[in-house]
Amino acid sequence: MPPTLGQLIDTAITRLRDTSPTPRIDVEALALHVFQLTRAALMTRAADTPTPADTEHFRACIERRHAGEPVAYITGRREFWSLDLAVSPATLIPRPETELLVEQALAHIPADAAHIVIDLGTGSGAIALAIAHERPSARVVGTDCSRDAIAIATANAARLHLTNVELRHGDWFTPLADLRAHVIVSNPPYVRADDPHLTRGDVRFEPREALASGENGLDAIRRIITTAPQYLTQGGWILLEHAPDQAPAVTALLRQYGFVDDARHTDLLGNNRLSMARRPT
Repeated sequence: MPPTLGQLIDTAITRLRDTSPTPRIDVEALALHVFQLTRAALMTRAADTPTPADTEHFRACIERRHAGEPVAYITGRREFWSLDLAVSPATLIPRPETELLVEQALAHIPADAAHIVIDLGTGSGAIALAIAHERPSARVVGTDCSRDAIAIATANAARLHLTNVELRHGDWFTPLADLRAHVIVSNPPYVRADDPHLTRGDVRFEPREALASGENGLDAIRRIITTAPQYLTQGGWILLEHAPDQAPAVTALLRQYGFVDDARHTDLLGNNRLSMARRPT
């Protein structure tokens, strides 16, 4: 007899136990994707028998996850700031801790102000689109050196009907010409090039150029900080995500290049995850 939905799920959880830290969560996410069911239906329809095509598709997804491929790349989707975003191996997978960057940026963008916001290294557009969604009067410009990433971000913006965001291809500030922003945000690459974590877990599948940044992980952050004053209005803010142990170095760089009122913010685990500062008036 063909397996029921419940049997397929149980078998899949067993299959992933030796390779995934969250086998049940992964299996349920892949089941929702393949069988196009609600989470409640996964329980109430456990006795149903899926079609052979859906069964094979589900099993193939489980094998991809067993090989270590991130669930977000298998489904092609990831939620960020309650927005459903398309993602691909051309982009980083948006992570919950990056919502701190959005939260703090919004605190410096008045609700009805026509502020200009720059998102450097936009990837899937997660940060830019979240800010554009929350601040419809703002003009948000995202840049990325990957054409594939810009294509994904552009498609996400169109699907979400966000018309106050622009996505531009180019390296960091290069596509911005003489634009001046009230707020600059970035979740740049900040992992040391020799960090062993780059060869483990989900990050093995993510674009290395969006993760690693030189011997101490600060190359991209340093470049952004040194150039940012040219693209910020007086009194404008810069907000940067970084590794927890990089907070002192990032603060020192901000002060070295003339920024004031620097501050740090911690994520839900109490780690220094975000540094920010203001260009003097």
